Amino acid sequence: MLLHAFPLSGRMWEGQLALAGQGWHVIAPNVRGVDGQDDDPPANTIDDYAADVIDLLDGLHIEDAVVGGLSMGGYVAFAVLRHAPSYVRGLILADTRSQADTPDGLEGRRRMLTLVNDRGVDAVADEMLPRLLGKTTQAASPEVVERVRALIRSNSCEAIAGGVRALMSRPDSTPQLASIHVPTLIIVGEEDGITPPSASEDMHSRIAGSELVRISSAGHLSNLEQPMAFNAALAHFLEHRV
Repeated sequence: MLLHAFPLSGRMWEGQLALAGQGWHVIAPNVRGVDGQDDDPPANTIDDYAADVIDLLDGLHIEDAVVGGLSMGGYVAFAVLRHAPSYVRGLILADTRSQADTPDGLEGRRRMLTLVNDRGVDAVADEMLPRLLGKTTQAASPEVVERVRALIRSNSCEAIAGGVRALMSRPDSTPQLASIHVPTLIIVGEEDGITPPSASEDMHSRIAGSELVRISSAGHLSNLEQPMAFNAALAHFLEHRV
């Protein structure tokens, strides 16, 4: 099982690595530039990230995988499915959506590019934290807030800017949904204001046989905010559907 997200590093999936104890080979890669890695040039498209994932699977001699992604990781999962469907044994779409950015969304991305270029990563963390985390987490789990802040701050300005540009240029995956025939789990935090439950319900209605799990007291980072509920959904899906 491969788990993917941005702008946080692969360390955001530490709580899900316990699934390895149930016999799954769990891979949680970093995207380019994340967590202080500067070996590769920043990505400019979602397809760049998807190509990295496919190269990783090839390098590890993995012929099929349950590919999962949260937020931008969901867009990467759609791209992997478009370009290399034979690799995808199952699909996990967490706190994500199928649609491309709206005009208002694109304007927000442009403001984020200006922010990271002018004021740096700390300003991005201050801007994003209230949006990434649900109100319950912000009020009751300061340790999660600080962990997410540290994960964001581990990125370079170049990596964040590359991710924002990739988000801006991503295609609309909605027409792809009806053609998805692998087991699919959709997860969303009840308090997710970035990709709200309505977006997950729309994907669920369009992907035949998909399973939808809504996680209470969680925002956009449901796996970090409510890891026990998130892991229970993953374990049930892997055991019964894949």
